[in-house]
Amino acid sequence: MRVQATGAENPYLGLVGRMRIAFVLFLAMALQLTVASRLSLAGVHPDLMVLMAVAAGALSGPGRGAAVGFCAGLLNDLFNQAPVGLSALAFLLVGYAVGSMHSTVLRSAWWVPAATAIVASAGGEVLYALIGAMVGQSQMISGRLGLVAGIVGGVNGLLAPVAVSAFAWACRPSTEVRAARSRW
Repeated sequence: MRVQATGAENPYLGLVGRMRIAFVLFLAMALQLTVASRLSLAGVHPDLMVLMAVAAGALSGPGRGAAVGFCAGLLNDLFNQAPVGLSALAFLLVGYAVGSMHSTVLRSAWWVPAATAIVASAGGEVLYALIGAMVGQSQMISGRLGLVAGIVGGVNGLLAPVAVSAFAWACRPSTEVRAARSRW
């Protein structure tokens, strides 16, 4: 899987691009609430929203990675019982961190985006718990944190190609869309 930095060539997305990103985020949230919430491995559910921040950062750089991470986290916070803004802050930082390395590290081999999703998703879960503990949610730090981070990272590593492809579509310039339609 080769990651293309469509965000680097297209730093400004028009209305169509923003609507596609919103569609991808809402679709991921719908899948999180309907499918992922019913799947459980050792009592741990997948976290698709942190994967959205990772995919956006890997594909588009730190600015868009942070923005998508914030929006994905805020959307996640609407359906979560933790303090509002906790996921938003954690996912913003994850998207920014992954986006900061996207131009140098993430294009070296086909397996690097999946490995990045594993590490960044696991790190995002730990960061979420640490920030939660800082704001008075000390129960988030427990002996299960490593298990949660490992399972979420592993599942997100498997789903990374799908998430990166979804964001590649969402961040594609609208002129490409018009050109593709005219060929049909």
